[in-house]
Amino acid sequence: MAELNVALIGNPNTGKTSVFNQLTGLNQKVGNYPGITVEKKVGTCKLPDGSKARITDLPGTYSLNVTSADEQIVVQLLLDSEPESRPDLVVMVADVENLKRNLFLFTQIKDLKIPVILVVNMADIMPRKGISLDIALFEKQLHTKIALVSARKGTGIDELKKLILQFRELSVSSCIKVTDIDPVYFAELQKAFPGEDLYKLWLTHTRESDFLDHKNSEHRLHDTNGFPERSQTERKKMQQKETILRYLFINKLLKEGYKKDLAAATDLRSRIDRILTHRVLGYVIFFLIMLLVFQSIYNWSSYPMDFIDGLFASMAEWVSNTLPSGSFTELLAEGVIPGIGGIVIFMPQIAFLFLFISILEESGYMSRVVFIMDRFMRRFGLSGKSVVPLISGTACAIPAIMATRTIENWKERLITILVTPFITCSARLPVYLIIVALVIPDQNFMGLNLQGLTLMVLYLLGLIMAIFSAFILNKILKIKSRSFFVAEMPGYRMPMVKNVTYTVVEKTKDFVVNAGKIILAISIVLWFLASHGPSEQFKNAEEIVMAQPGNTQLSEEERNTAIASYKLRHSYIGIIGHVIEPVIRPLGYDWKIGIALVTSFAAREVFVGSLATIYSVGTEEKETIKTRLSGEINEWTGEKTFNFPTGISLLLFYAFAMQCMSTLAVVKRETYSWKWPLIQLFFMTGFAYVTALLAYQFIK
Repeated sequence: MAELNVALIGNPNTGKTSVFNQLTGLNQKVGNYPGITVEKKVGTCKLPDGSKARITDLPGTYSLNVTSADEQIVVQLLLDSEPESRPDLVVMVADVENLKRNLFLFTQIKDLKIPVILVVNMADIMPRKGISLDIALFEKQLHTKIALVSARKGTGIDELKKLILQFRELSVSSCIKVTDIDPVYFAELQKAFPGEDLYKLWLTHTRESDFLDHKNSEHRLHDTNGFPERSQTERKKMQQKETILRYLFINKLLKEGYKKDLAAATDLRSRIDRILTHRVLGYVIFFLIMLLVFQSIYNWSSYPMDFIDGLFASMAEWVSNTLPSGSFTELLAEGVIPGIGGIVIFMPQIAFLFLFISILEESGYMSRVVFIMDRFMRRFGLSGKSVVPLISGTACAIPAIMATRTIENWKERLITILVTPFITCSARLPVYLIIVALVIPDQNFMGLNLQGLTLMVLYLLGLIMAIFSAFILNKILKIKSRSFFVAEMPGYRMPMVKNVTYTVVEKTKDFVVNAGKIILAISIVLWFLASHGPSEQFKNAEEIVMAQPGNTQLSEEERNTAIASYKLRHSYIGIIGHVIEPVIRPLGYDWKIGIALVTSFAAREVFVGSLATIYSVGTEEKETIKTRLSGEINEWTGEKTFNFPTGISLLLFYAFAMQCMSTLAVVKRETYSWKWPLIQLFFMTGFAYVTALLAYQFIK
């Protein structure tokens, strides 16, 4: 029996992801939609008869009237003519408190003649909110089956699985008569495309012309077949008529079958909202929450980080002492293990960061942040919707830039794309953490950890620079546009442990695996370049070092260190490093840091792994990463390599530089041009260089 193909659809903040997690459990994987760099989640659900259903979690959308890229993805999948791609069934998730808005999307999907099950989520709050539903009436009027579900408590999921199994019994009748929108237009449409479904044709034609005007030719689906196109103004009027027609039906249904006792629904939500969205207190509370997050990242993760650091040092030493001497053993002990250890050590702090972000999103607080930030952002050419990419940029700039697809206004979307890389992402976090640990004292100031405060300042610097850049771009870019902002305030809820756990595990694993692949490859290359050299000076390093005056009196450990340092200087990587050193020396960096800067363009987090590999080559004692870096001496100043001026310079460089080739590729994909990513690369890197230069020269 073929696997059932189910599309999970719903408005944002309806608990769609929670339903997805309940249906699929751990049987999930993440990929991209074919030909589109937008992440999708797919899971497998076991049905009561033992068969399996393939569940695809689609982006949250309010309607099928395409105004953003996320809505484009949903419509494209629903209209897909390929049997293997088009869903056999749609499971539409609705919030019991916002049925009116949710049912608009439901009635549109019904017109596509696809079987639809309506899932009314958060059913557990109905008694407390004084809500009652006439399920029989709703099922009759909507021509569907309804599952009352509480994804939080896991109730109703078994009933939903039974309904999925019985999807062939569902009616595909429409809720409204779509031709009533404009009988003449639909008659002409049917004449031009005989045998085709009218509502599918309507969606096809409207989305062809309305979606991404600057590139709408890329979204043509098929020839118009001689059908006379309507103007954009006419199409908008028709969409307004459609909206009125659907809401007339929905309002009548809700009046007959949906009751809400306002007295019973009174709770603390409105009073809490007045505090959290206050024009002054709202910002103060958000700042304090972020301060708590960064303090916790340092305080809670120190013990597991120390354990991981020591573990990898012991592994490298064990490999070096146990395995037979040779190139393979050196590769493992000096290249692979230090390189991978340079990223794994930061797993606890990455996990804590995603933990807090997930809790804030699950609780409903992030929607309040979006609302209060709209007042502030609009002054700088952004909207409240820009806050979502900017905040998600703390995880990774790539999905954050793709998240701008929900912004309908092209100018605001372009500005958001261009400034998002300034936001401190999790890839920068390892760089910040190791440098802060090396140059900032682990002391408290007014009860706050100085290292945690420094980390928060770096995050704020990225946000300030993003907002300032947006202000400049808003003045420079001559793009005419109009925008509006609608914020949805979901109810407050306790974060689901299952959802938070999935998010933390998935994001941390994704970070480590993706970074690990790059670091492993770069570590091997760096080890080879550092362990081999083209000149006689490299090959005869031991004789040359021992021939120097005074070196014969060195201890065995000092002699081995001197030889290793000499060989490293005359290795391939040493030669490359010394070529670029004049450019970076004014910033306080030596050639080893320069190599790490260059390799970290593949991914920012590679910086730590590269240093760990370079500093481990030729050393007999495998120290922890932090100990090794803290003892490194700059050969042309005689001072510690990672002193305070150099550390601050590095922190500022990474705060502002575009050190991620994957981000550049995504910006190119989202803007359909190399113009904008190249502007980003040169501006951000140039600004980072100048800032780091001024900071080092001023502090030293």
